[in-house]
Amino acid sequence: MNLIAFEDLKNKSIRYVKGVGESRLSLFEKLDIRSVYDLLTYYPRDYEDRSRIKNIADLEHGEVCSFEGTVVSNVSEARPRRGMVISKVSVRDSTGKITAVWFNQQYVKNSLAVGSNYIFYGKADRKLNKLQIVNPVFELAGSDDMKKSLKIFPVYPSTKNLGQNVIRVIMQETLKTLDGTQMEDMLPGNVRKKYNLSGFVECIKQIHFPESFAQKEEARYRLVFEELFMLQLGLLNYKSLAADSGFGIRFHKPPEMDSFLQALPFELTAAQKRVLYEVEKDMESENVMNRLVQGDVGSGKTIIAVLALFKAVKCGYQGALMVPTEILAEQHFKSIKPLFEQYNISVELLSSSQPKKQKQWVFEGLSEGRIDVVIGTHALIEAAVQFQKLGLVVTDEQHRFGVRQRTILAEKGQNPDVLVMTATPIPRTLALILYGDLDISIIDQLPPGRKPIKTYTVNEAMRERINKFIREKVMEGRQVYIVCPLVEESEEIEAKSAVITAEEISNNVFKDLKVGIIHGKMKAAEKEAIMKSFVAGEISILVSTTIIEVGVNVPNATLMVIENAERFGLAQLHQLRGRVGRGAEQSYCVLFNQSKSQVSRERMKIMSQSNDGFVISEKDLEIRGPGDFFGTKQHGLPELKIANLYRDIEVLKLAQESAKELLEIDPGLKGNKKLKGYLSNYFGEKVTLS
Repeated sequence: MNLIAFEDLKNKSIRYVKGVGESRLSLFEKLDIRSVYDLLTYYPRDYEDRSRIKNIADLEHGEVCSFEGTVVSNVSEARPRRGMVISKVSVRDSTGKITAVWFNQQYVKNSLAVGSNYIFYGKADRKLNKLQIVNPVFELAGSDDMKKSLKIFPVYPSTKNLGQNVIRVIMQETLKTLDGTQMEDMLPGNVRKKYNLSGFVECIKQIHFPESFAQKEEARYRLVFEELFMLQLGLLNYKSLAADSGFGIRFHKPPEMDSFLQALPFELTAAQKRVLYEVEKDMESENVMNRLVQGDVGSGKTIIAVLALFKAVKCGYQGALMVPTEILAEQHFKSIKPLFEQYNISVELLSSSQPKKQKQWVFEGLSEGRIDVVIGTHALIEAAVQFQKLGLVVTDEQHRFGVRQRTILAEKGQNPDVLVMTATPIPRTLALILYGDLDISIIDQLPPGRKPIKTYTVNEAMRERINKFIREKVMEGRQVYIVCPLVEESEEIEAKSAVITAEEISNNVFKDLKVGIIHGKMKAAEKEAIMKSFVAGEISILVSTTIIEVGVNVPNATLMVIENAERFGLAQLHQLRGRVGRGAEQSYCVLFNQSKSQVSRERMKIMSQSNDGFVISEKDLEIRGPGDFFGTKQHGLPELKIANLYRDIEVLKLAQESAKELLEIDPGLKGNKKLKGYLSNYFGEKVTLS
């Protein structure tokens, strides 16, 4: 029996799977499927239970199921308009009658014979007490195909020209390659035994083509456990490495700290004071600080970083503040430099777009100790950046940086303290588990005087009224964001695109106003120029993709309009909304919801009723399906392919407990080299294993 390693599956292209040609290869690549392993772990998003056959009379409105019936009429075709063909046929069983309807599926006319029995599967629809089924799939009753069709079918996320049947057939071909083989299991045998978990190959087969839902759930449990176990193992291993790296710096309380606090143009909130106490306590201990400061948009996390940097410098060390964008780095630089200059603290900016001579001057200043605090982007982790005495590393908007990037910067000092900040509110239980390598502080209070952003959900019928409101705000001297989910129009998704929207409003609706556009496909220099122009007030309306989600501070912007709001997660909508409401003026957020679904209405209602990011993130967890909630990718963690962090919280706790037990017995996984290899492969460059 052949023994297959995970590396073999990860290195084998799906090009060698039967049924995958060059054209399909590119379609699968659109779904981020390149290797056989990617395909095997491309889990169904849902299942069709075609095994349950009902009588026609028992079919309920909106129910999806199978029924057997006799075709009692010829297929009729109607052409209500060009490019549209509607095919209809009557089907009867001993209990009742139903009309089967297909749109643009003309093959049906030659596929159904009057008097023959078929098994139909689809969604029943009752209109004016008449039953119909729209676009059902069907098989001749009693045929071999019928026997194959009366089972549970997986339903996968798909893309244009790559339908469910194609994915299913190719998945079956891929699973056949595992027959008669034995596969290395990521999970240690004692862990599988303790939690009664089946083998990987068995579970992979059952998750794709289960014989029952009980079998599917059993397979899912094992695969979820594995995913969360590896996630926790990586995070906990990273934490243990940080703890083993030796003693940290014992900072003292500088005498100037009180006068610095008193000189601030505002008083800290009770929440900020509590978090500052926790940070100071960490800095004054002999252990390395690894603390996450989590706070809602506008809660005042930056001042905590400023105070920590002040403490570090006044104790004889240098500090670094890393942020995700150049515009944010400049904003921090302009606000922090004047505060520090009064206390003879030198602050400099470092970004990729600076002239070479300027960068070289900063490099020398850091290595020689002339610069006390550097504020910069990813440029800070370049090899050329060397510090004389780095004592504190702060990363702002943590969800834009990976664990690995944070580590590279920290390694430029001798066990410096690390302070991480995020405006992505995560329910505390999850934060404790997801940020397993960090202690957590939460700023759960907004500064006084901030007015809650008034949020409204509207549909297309309100377009003219909203356009009038946009114009009113601009005439008042205010600025407006219009956010779109796509950069360019897509045939697959009907959503407002940034490019098309900008053209529409600048050429038609607001042709007399200054309209700008910014999106991810633009060059860095172009993006920076547009943002600077908006910050300076030269642009009245900025049409953007989610690129402005983080860190942009324009107090004069008081209105945000989000197109196709149904296409965004709640946490992301909340982050976007946080770009307005940053000044004393009342701010507004308008959500255009193009979906009529109940779930969409519920999500928009939550946004309209709450400005609390923690409440919203709880709801986001509750409503979203399995997968990548708030983007574990963005957090520098592996993407979750099957686990649902809300539904699987109990499994997450067990996985963490199991990972802790293993690392206690075998710190650094020195006795589990294979598992260590899987873990490195699973996390890629994002976690350091020693």
